[in-house]
Amino acid sequence: MGKPDAEGHGPADGLPGLPPEWGRVVVPDDASALSAEAAQIRRELRRAAGLPGGHRALGLPLLVLLVAVLTTLAGLLVVTWPRVNRGTERSTPAPYSPPATLAGRALPALDLVDASQAPVPLRGLLPAMIILLDGCPCPDRVADALAAAPAGVSVVTVTGGRTVPARPTNQRQARALADPAGGLRSFLGQPARPGTATALLVDRAGTVTRVVPDLGPVDAYRGDLSALAA
Repeated sequence: MGKPDAEGHGPADGLPGLPPEWGRVVVPDDASALSAEAAQIRRELRRAAGLPGGHRALGLPLLVLLVAVLTTLAGLLVVTWPRVNRGTERSTPAPYSPPATLAGRALPALDLVDASQAPVPLRGLLPAMIILLDGCPCPDRVADALAAAPAGVSVVTVTGGRTVPARPTNQRQARALADPAGGLRSFLGQPARPGTATALLVDRAGTVTRVVPDLGPVDAYRGDLSALAA
């Protein structure tokens, strides 16, 4: 047993001075005598941790909570990041590129329609200057082409849909046709552009000799138009 001090409150020597408020301190000779107190302390530590098993039992809930927080933050980042400049973005129109080189290619055997909706084989009107008016009626440009076309060379105007616009009857007329299927525009390989008329010059053998992407002053194509009569 431990040796009591002079007052019977603890060992007389071998221990440092202890606060008097601790009261009587008895140091047993056998440490196993403290097992009950150690078990009680462990129970209190587990209870303070909130779950049986102590701090190790808290690991799984804390891990789940951490994963949930990180997932939420990642989701917010994905949702908000692409929208930072969304209100200021504007689509940029594709730059215009001239029609692919069609010179030397054969005009396809297309049947267009006239004002009475009767089919008209386009190759039966060759040689011809064929003007697509689906982007612009351009009456002045058509009149210039008519005035410059030599005898034997047709001037054919083509509109989209099935409607052929009426022409005044007091002047030389172009052959007005419509292209319901859009075959001629598809052959050209370019969409109609507002304010622009496009022309194809085709010889009597059905070969395209020139494409005029934007029909302008007649002097720009007069020589090619005259060559169709040869």
